[in-house]
Amino acid sequence: MNTNDLLILNFEEVRRRSIAIWTSIPEESLDFQPDPEAMSCQEMIRHVIEAEYLYHQILKNHGSAFLTNVHNPYESRVFTTVKEELEFAMPYRKEFLNYVKSLSNEDLSNIKIDRSDAGYIRSLGDMLLRIAYHESVHAGQLLDYLRTAGVDRAKMWD
Repeated sequence: MNTNDLLILNFEEVRRRSIAIWTSIPEESLDFQPDPEAMSCQEMIRHVIEAEYLYHQILKNHGSAFLTNVHNPYESRVFTTVKEELEFAMPYRKEFLNYVKSLSNEDLSNIKIDRSDAGYIRSLGDMLLRIAYHESVHAGQLLDYLRTAGVDRAKMWD
């Protein structure tokens, strides 16, 4: 297995587990939030899917300075169902994974992504790992939400 294969495997595994969690949330619980300051379940799902799209734009442009000018297809989209969100996101997800597949080891090490707005500049490889970690963190948050709400949680530890 090469580096790209491992990155893709990680992205696919993280998403597989996220989908298991997302699709296990009863429709009547999608608006649950543990406190008024927290995102709801559906807001968190949207946040993760939208963030992957925005991260992809950041990676392609080697930084986040331009994000104010990028078209965001999620910006005016109203959340419907988890299934419809996943279907809407699929072309963007495929584009992102194809981008990752196209990278060389030199790209992963040598291309720098300027996130000075967030306080750091990292290599492209580092950023890809951060993107997967971001989704993983939110998967854990949703599991906690479901526990707090008294909702059965998906068995995702296979």
